Amino acid sequence: MEYIKRSRESGCFLCRSFRSRADRENGVVLRGRTCAVVLNRYPYTGGHLMVAPRRHVATLQELRPTELTELMRLTVRSVDRLQKALQPHGFNIGLNLGAAAGAGLKDHVHLHIVPRWTGDTNFMPVLGKTLVTPISLEALWDLLHGRGRKRRR
Repeated sequence: MEYIKRSRESGCFLCRSFRSRADRENGVVLRGRTCAVVLNRYPYTGGHLMVAPRRHVATLQELRPTELTELMRLTVRSVDRLQKALQPHGFNIGLNLGAAAGAGLKDHVHLHIVPRWTGDTNFMPVLGKTLVTPISLEALWDLLHGRGRKRRR
């Protein structure tokens, strides 16, 4: 939970993460030529990933055909890695385009991949306004890179 205590840096965290080569520290899971995959620092559930273009653009319409293609290719690779590492029962995959749609980062378009398990919803998000994520970002990064033990539910 050290990432919560850290002071917030200005600018786009995705752009900062993609410029850096410290992939584990920045939660970069996969890199492509035009897009990359990062761990969500404020996950809906353990294993929540974001796929984004390396170029800072706000809308899908601004993406080049090569970026759109790689966005989907990295999404497929990410789902495969998550399936092998965490063995979820399903996935939610989608985009929140604009603040009205729930985008917390509205200036750098990105796609969410959220692993799901049967019965994984509970009272915590509703009553406690708290999400329970039973895996640290560091442990998840290691699992997605073939280190550590697979999780079973």
